[in-house]
This record gives sequence, structure tokens and C-alpha cells, in this order.
Amino acid sequence: MGLRTSITERQRRLGAELRKLRERSGMVTKEAGEVIGMGSAHLSHIEAGRTSIVTSRLRALCEAYGCTDEPYVEALVDMAEDSGKGWWTEHRKLVSPIALDLAELEAGATRACSYETLFIPGLLQTEGYMRAILGSAQRPDIEPAVRFRLERQHLLIGDDALPLHAVVHEAALRIAVGGPDVMREQLMRLIEAARLPNVTLQILPFDVGAVRSFSTSFSLLHGQAPGLETVVADTPAERTVFLGGDAVVESCADTFVRLAAAALAPIDPGAVPESHLVKDSLGLIQHVAYAL
Repeated sequence: MGLRTSITERQRRLGAELRKLRERSGMVTKEAGEVIGMGSAHLSHIEAGRTSIVTSRLRALCEAYGCTDEPYVEALVDMAEDSGKGWWTEHRKLVSPIALDLAELEAGATRACSYETLFIPGLLQTEGYMRAILGSAQRPDIEPAVRFRLERQHLLIGDDALPLHAVVHEAALRIAVGGPDVMREQLMRLIEAARLPNVTLQILPFDVGAVRSFSTSFSLLHGQAPGLETVVADTPAERTVFLGGDAVVESCADTFVRLAAAALAPIDPGAVPESHLVKDSLGLIQHVAYAL
């Protein structure tokens, strides 16, 4: 039995879900392994994402664990049968494994919710803004990183465009990344992107006051079935982490609802600037842009 030398987030999550189901059922690895004709060590490797599992054995385990949620089981089957190949494959030697994991997760998501405090969300950034951000971090791989991030943005267009709901703090509009010209282009890009039918953009203004967890950026990617959501967050060490689990997902989902409720009204794709009689997201973006 060959073990993987590197484990993708999808593979790790599949194993974690199987382990969660087993533990909920009260079975130990020896008992569960006997159900599908393998030893406990082999099953442990599957649960750690170090090796694969064939569909028939995965279904047998879910049945033995008492899992009757068909959409959830089918989503696990899809995760197990997925080759892991996509547009990101050609970038494997150019960007980090974490970036590749993020691209694969986004490609498999049914919906994305994003909250950003100091920067524009990556899916909505202009090339000039990207270069200024990556350059400020003195990264040696700016060109591959820019190409990769631009490719990620294709998720937002086309017949299967990813629904995105982004809440962006006003601070991100006012931090002069790259200078006035770069920021002016970036702010216009926000308005342009918000007019896409699958994009909802709201600005959380300074005067809203404190909102629970308002200082922490995160994204919530919804999987193919309830229970397979993934929280994407950056740590102080500038490392992206992927988090699952009911408690984490529920907390972040609740926080996002609170942030969206406190934010200004989203940009209405059909509205013209002259029709805005109250302060809203479009008006604030335009105000910041005109002041540059």
C-alpha cells in the first residue's frame, strides 16, 4: 500500500469526515476495518488522507456508521473519486500547495462568503492591486502568483459562475495600496464586479461601530452538501488555514450574517448613481474614489 507524500486539503477533509462518522457511531478502527475487509492501520491511513478509498468501501463504511444523508454521502463519493486535476494543475510547480488547495476548494464550492478588513478580496482585485500587495511582501514569485490569482477570478464568470457575497470593511477602500491610480482602478473594478448577477458586494463603514469578530478576515466556502463547508482564514504568521467542523462553521456563518446586516446596502446592478438617496455601498465607494 503506497502512502501519499503530500496530502491535499480535499483528501485530508475526506479522511476527517470518515473519522468523524466513525467516532459518532461509536466504532473503533478495528471494528470499522473489519466491515470493509482491511486492518485498522489501513483505515487510519485513509482517515488521515494518506491513502485513497474505493467507492464501494466508502459506501459500506457510511452504511455501517448509520449515515443516511444521501447528498452528504454522494458528496463524499465525489471527493473520493475526484482526480484533483483542474486549471490549477499547470501551476503546481509555481505556487504553494496552500494556493492550489484554495483553488480546488473554490472550484468545488457552491457558494462563497468573504469578509475582508484591510484588503480587497483576491477574487475582486485588479492586476495592479495584486502586484502592489505582493510586491509589498517582497515575494520573489510575483509573476506566477499574479497569473494564478487572475486565473482564479474566472470562477466569477460563465454559466457556472460561483455565487460570491463579499463584505469589505471601509478600511480596505482607504488604504492606499499602490497609490491613487491603482486604488482608483481598483475601486472602479469593485463596482464593475458588483454588477455581475452572481456577486453581492457590501461595504462595512467605519461608523457602524464594533461588530463581533469584525477585525478578523475569513471566507466561508459551501461544499456540495451541508456539513462540508470550509472556513478559510489567515493566521498572524501569514499562513492560510482551512477549518471544518460544525462549531467553527456555525460561528463563522453567524458572524457573517451579523456583518452583512451591519454593512451598507449592496450595490444594485440595475440602479444608476443619481437614484441613490441614502448612504449605500456604491455611494461610499464612489465617494472614496472621487477623493483620490
